[in-house]
Amino acid sequence: MSLSFEGRVVLVTGAGGGLGREYALAFAERGASVVVNDLGGSTDGGGKSSAAADKVVEEIRAKGGKAIANYDSVEDGDKLIQAVLDAFGRIDVVVNNAGILRDRSFARISDLDWDMIQRVHLRGSFLVTRAAWNHMKNQKFGRIIMTASATGIYGNFGQANYSAAKLGLLGLANTLAIEGRKYNVYCNTIAPVAGSRLTESTMPPDMLNSLKPEYVAPLVLWLSHEQCQENGGLFEVGAGWIGKLRWERTRGQILRKKNQPMTLEAVRDNWDKICDFTDATKPTSIQESLQSLLHVLSEVESEGEVGANPTASAASAASGSGLNPNQAVGQKLPPSTFSYTHTQSILYALGVGMSTKDPDHLRFLYENHEDFSCLPTFGVITAQAAIMGGGLSSIPGLDIDLTQILHGEQYLEIYKPLPTSGNLTSNTTVADVLDKGSGAVIHLDVHTYNGGELLCFNQFSVFVVGAGGFGGKRTSDKAKAALPPPKRAPDAVVVESTTRDQAALYRLSGDWNPLHIDPSFAAMGGFKSPILHGLCSLGFAGRHVLKQFADNDPSRFKAMKVRFVKPVMPGQSLQTEMWKEGNRIYLQCKVKETDAVVLSGAYVDLHAASGASPDVPTQGGGLQSELVFAEIGRRVKEMGSELVRKVNAVFGWEITKNGVNAAQWTIDLKNGSGSLHKGPYSGKADVTITVSDEDFMEVVQGKLNPQKAFFSGKLKIRGNIMLSQKLEVILKDHAKL
Repeated sequence: MSLSFEGRVVLVTGAGGGLGREYALAFAERGASVVVNDLGGSTDGGGKSSAAADKVVEEIRAKGGKAIANYDSVEDGDKLIQAVLDAFGRIDVVVNNAGILRDRSFARISDLDWDMIQRVHLRGSFLVTRAAWNHMKNQKFGRIIMTASATGIYGNFGQANYSAAKLGLLGLANTLAIEGRKYNVYCNTIAPVAGSRLTESTMPPDMLNSLKPEYVAPLVLWLSHEQCQENGGLFEVGAGWIGKLRWERTRGQILRKKNQPMTLEAVRDNWDKICDFTDATKPTSIQESLQSLLHVLSEVESEGEVGANPTASAASAASGSGLNPNQAVGQKLPPSTFSYTHTQSILYALGVGMSTKDPDHLRFLYENHEDFSCLPTFGVITAQAAIMGGGLSSIPGLDIDLTQILHGEQYLEIYKPLPTSGNLTSNTTVADVLDKGSGAVIHLDVHTYNGGELLCFNQFSVFVVGAGGFGGKRTSDKAKAALPPPKRAPDAVVVESTTRDQAALYRLSGDWNPLHIDPSFAAMGGFKSPILHGLCSLGFAGRHVLKQFADNDPSRFKAMKVRFVKPVMPGQSLQTEMWKEGNRIYLQCKVKETDAVVLSGAYVDLHAASGASPDVPTQGGGLQSELVFAEIGRRVKEMGSELVRKVNAVFGWEITKNGVNAAQWTIDLKNGSGSLHKGPYSGKADVTITVSDEDFMEVVQGKLNPQKAFFSGKLKIRGNIMLSQKLEVILKDHAKL
């Protein structure tokens, strides 16, 4: 089905020739009403003429299209947009294309050369877009294109003024993409290479002939169409080729220790590591960028948190890390036992903030209540004893200073509701050892049994300060991944105060670390007073989700993952922000008084409510595919861990009906025990598949070969196309689907 711009109003600046002309003609050909803006000046910004814009309008009208000419400067943005509104009553698309050149080597750039370039390219795009912005927000639709350049991305001799303005446009576009997202106003940036007045003096004739503007226009039209959900992207385009760019960052290196200066020599000695792009990260937001810095601050500020001292760290580093993953991974700690009565179940509930003030809490606080239950997050307590007995130091290849251990992340999965009392056995295995440069991460898998029945699974991720640098790998496929929340406002927010004695009460559950009760011990770790346990904050957040989305029914709790970021002081208020995506609740927890994030990358997986399809939100839509996804959800739940091991990928599905996007699904076979939810993936899916409801049913019933569907255009795939073959694992057995 061809894409149309019927009913849309498009403004193209600098449309009197070259790329702008091609855009204007292409939009008009597909039904848009086009405002052809061009000042009609020379390439260096001098002069003015109406001839260029008039000629393009004549071309459009000769073909039966709708267009008017406009001769305003982009520096008169308000006047320009008013002309659009006067002519057509609305503004849907702005293509900021106008530009001039004043190339000089840096030493020869005059103030005028600099200012003219900034005024036309950067300030002009700002003024035009600002004038259109509120109209787009109010109508809940808008598409904005910024025109950058490879010169802005990479630099180019003699174009310092031009490159500065062009990269400035990218920064402007990135922020507009964030601010406009919730209003369906999207902004993207292109860096085109094409023959035009601005490039004819910088390229040989034969190359100009190969770089036709018509090879750029289709990308601009797609990014401007209502079906396109791309936002905040940067694309290089030319000669019939399109590529998307993204930022990449090395893992970096922490060069300072607490209460010690950072030195020039440390920078020199670690320069190769600072610049090593092995296992590079790809931050996509300022939040992701700052999160890394917060992690660094947390590591530095928490150094010595449990009695360590700088000289011990230095001695440890000087003598080598003492870590040998080849020896340690797969080793088992001695089995441990944990016995408890209903008293400890109740103490735990009180320790994570439950109170008789809330009638719903009584089932967790009173042993004679008809539904007396144990909070699911008590599962971390049952496993904690397995790693607190000092057994880690007995493992070959784990020669570490136990005083240097910090709790980094925690994953809990419940297989059976926890009994309110019992005698449990836990088996602990070293799942993996990672080299993070400034330290090491050890993943410990703990399986806890009640008799012979598997009750719950915990993965403790602990950071060993100063134990890195042994040349090990940085990532692990065995780690339960922390996941960012969706990029929208939370669906629910709960704020609850901790008490001054919260840590003193929580420690009665079994965490006897004096850091949480003894002021002098806390001072040794650099804290003004004892801090709250990270697992206590986890308990608060877990029960907030249980209350908000599961009616306090512990049998619906499936799994929870958190990353510990910052300490909490007893008496501070915890603010839990929650996003519901199917049966997965993403969350982050902050200290309300400081707005500091204390739990990040967190989520809780819930079992479907009784009578609902497993892992599928109950909502209609008249799509045949909904029944298929319900069955897929059942299979994912049944085979979860096995599928994750076999597939290790996240699949996004876009189901269309009559050419319009009708539903989105995410099959996550990469994280936790796998999940299915209705809606887009909060991160970046490995594979995204677009197919109509009818063709989807033909494929799953075996009536339409997927490869034929792909080559005929009925089934479209973005991302790692080879991974799509792994879908056979869950799409086989057509009869049941």
